[in-house]
Amino acid sequence: MALAGVKKRSGAGGARPRPGTATRDRAAWFLVLPALLPILILSVGPLLYGIALAFTDAQSGRTRSTQWIGTLNFQDLLHDTLFWDSFRIGLLWAFGVTVPQFLLALGLALLLNQRLRMRWLARALAIIPWAMPEVVVGIMWRLVYNPDAGILNETIRDLGLGDGRDWLTGLATALPAVILVGIWAGMPQTTVALLAGLQNTPHELHEAAALDGAGAWRRFRTVTWPAIKPIALAISALNLIWNFNSFALVYVLTSGGPGGRTRLPMLFAYEEAFRYGQFGYAAAMGCVMVAVISVILACYVVGRISAGGEQR
Repeated sequence: MALAGVKKRSGAGGARPRPGTATRDRAAWFLVLPALLPILILSVGPLLYGIALAFTDAQSGRTRSTQWIGTLNFQDLLHDTLFWDSFRIGLLWAFGVTVPQFLLALGLALLLNQRLRMRWLARALAIIPWAMPEVVVGIMWRLVYNPDAGILNETIRDLGLGDGRDWLTGLATALPAVILVGIWAGMPQTTVALLAGLQNTPHELHEAAALDGAGAWRRFRTVTWPAIKPIALAISALNLIWNFNSFALVYVLTSGGPGGRTRLPMLFAYEEAFRYGQFGYAAAMGCVMVAVISVILACYVVGRISAGGEQR
């Protein structure tokens, strides 16, 4: 009898949902909403508006209403050699900064991970460029590259290596000079990320490898690199995206000159929008850049998923 009563109360449909689950879900969404609203308003909204703007003939200073023109902006963009030149320069800039930046940051992180005297001071000095705004970094390096009184040309003259040159206005030296600044400015964040990965690597693994007779390079290849590889891939992908989207640093240093030799895609789109007032055309350029960044992100995600599958 008692058993039958229990069965009746439990019902034939199996376990019932716990009371209050829907209420907790609503409460969770209510708590998350304040964090989602700024993203939707300040990121997703402008992105969708920019995509829609790319299919119009929106211009500045026009009295007539904006017209929907379909893919005409993208068709014009396919034949715009200036934009594709800037796109090529943007790729050279992005890879030219990201690859040396990672290698130098890895070396610095390995050095700062050693038991050195005054290591805390070295670590503090290593992140100084990270604490400086890009505009300040650009102004400072303009002074360094100054053809008349810059410290670089003064050093060259003092060493008897020549009279120096105008680094930021020379057709052959402008892009390498700007890439050097980008490497210097972006190294700290990469160094900090890699150093965090190195500090999380168990020291016992290095000791065991050393006892087995492994040299420094073999310990790095078999112990250190597998431990920091996920961090290295993540920070490299982020750096590539950030560098491809660079604007302020290059704008302060060269404004895209000389002769467009440092005109990155972001600078080209900025000029089209705010110098020439071609908002729709500039939005189409932005869509192309978003597509490129999406491809980079997709490659990174696929690589991470493949790596996770192999580990399992």
